[in-house]
Amino acid sequence: MRCLIVEDDPTLSSQLARAMRDAGFVTDCATDGTEGEFLGATESYDVAVLDLGLPGMPGIEVLESWRGAGVSMPVLILTARGEWADKVAGFRAGADDYAVKPFRLEEVVIRAQTLVRRAAGHAQSTIRAGALVLDTQLGIITQDGSPLKLTAFEQRILAYLIHHKGRVVSRSELAEHLYDANADRDFKSIEVVIGRLRKKVGSGVIETRRGEGYVLNDQRATPA
Repeated sequence: MRCLIVEDDPTLSSQLARAMRDAGFVTDCATDGTEGEFLGATESYDVAVLDLGLPGMPGIEVLESWRGAGVSMPVLILTARGEWADKVAGFRAGADDYAVKPFRLEEVVIRAQTLVRRAAGHAQSTIRAGALVLDTQLGIITQDGSPLKLTAFEQRILAYLIHHKGRVVSRSELAEHLYDANADRDFKSIEVVIGRLRKKVGSGVIETRRGEGYVLNDQRATPA
């Protein structure tokens, strides 16, 4: 999953980015509202963590701009303790959840994971696709109860496909959600990794739709 963090405190921004990356998110950071608004409007993210007290452009205005432009990614706002008016304004502007400073980093990660899961239509913290089960909080993918041995890139691709099981995911969509804003988006690498994943999860689980993309079938693998 891909996350945008808009936070002007460099220490907190770094801590949040590290926690999100440790949880498997590809993370971009913006240090002011103007940069954050631009990234959120021009890049594809699965979730945004947005501070309300930002230089350049207040967080509420950033959120209003995103929603006005049709940007539908879930947004978790960060507010100061006791600022109830900020929370109300945030929800009215289109926020999906909030965390009150000071907070534990684990709380923000879990809230972000929950927003991503719900946006994909999953109510539980575990998502099942045939014999595959993704634990969104632990970041573990199992098959028939046994953990899969996956590289970090394989994990990100398979987790994204599980979140969106049963629908076609194009290579462009995968690339948008697998790489940060400054990375070269390599379609060939995605194809190679998809090939490796097929060997690990079994034939028929990840289907290629020629000219369209990939579909993770909600069924058990067929014997190789």
